[in-house]
Amino acid sequence: MYTDLIFDLYGTLVDIHTEENALVWNKTALYFGYYGAPCTGEELHAAFDAAMAQREAKAGQSYECFPDIPFEQVMAQLLRDRGVADADVLGVNAAQLFRIASTEYIRLYPYVKEALATLRRKGYRLWLLSNAQRVFTAYELKHLGLGEEFDGVYLSSDYGCRKPDVRFFRALLEEQQLDPSKCLMIGNDRDTDIAGAKAAGLDTLYMHTNLTPREQAAANPRKRGHHREFEGYDWKKLVKKF
Repeated sequence: MYTDLIFDLYGTLVDIHTEENALVWNKTALYFGYYGAPCTGEELHAAFDAAMAQREAKAGQSYECFPDIPFEQVMAQLLRDRGVADADVLGVNAAQLFRIASTEYIRLYPYVKEALATLRRKGYRLWLLSNAQRVFTAYELKHLGLGEEFDGVYLSSDYGCRKPDVRFFRALLEEQQLDPSKCLMIGNDRDTDIAGAKAAGLDTLYMHTNLTPREQAAANPRKRGHHREFEGYDWKKLVKKF
């Protein structure tokens, strides 16, 4: 039935925990100070939030408009505003430092690589469609050994919008000339992965995992048809259903 499987990343294939706390902002502020832009972590946090809010307001927000602003561009702007040279390069470094400092752990769920290999052998094309920042995620994919596992990687920061915005789904469908009726979206968030995919005309598989928002209902494994559900992240068990 399906020819193409579209995966979310965090909470679907990857288990991650980040804490963007005061210590992380203090460490990033220290980096700013090294390059002649001294500030406290609290000052940097406030300036970042204000700059991000300004960019998001300019991008617009509506039912089908969920802007995604590249993290490193905001960091570069804050450095540039403080008179720092090479702000674009240093903005990337500051963004990556922030991510590393805030990451408590990042790991694949069990059997993910084996499951992807199995699905590939069965003839499916595999795509990644993630609400993610390229400045972080491209390197995390390499670290996790997923850099070459997909036919294409679509990250929201490259497209200026994020799930559930149908424009993000259409970017993949139109660029790769995929038939929506032959695509299955697999994700762990009802409000972004599943709602957005349905709006784009895709069938869905909802996985209720440890990273699914707490307020979202557990999966109903008995549900069948175009929008199936699976409880947990047992990829060894799940892959047998394809």
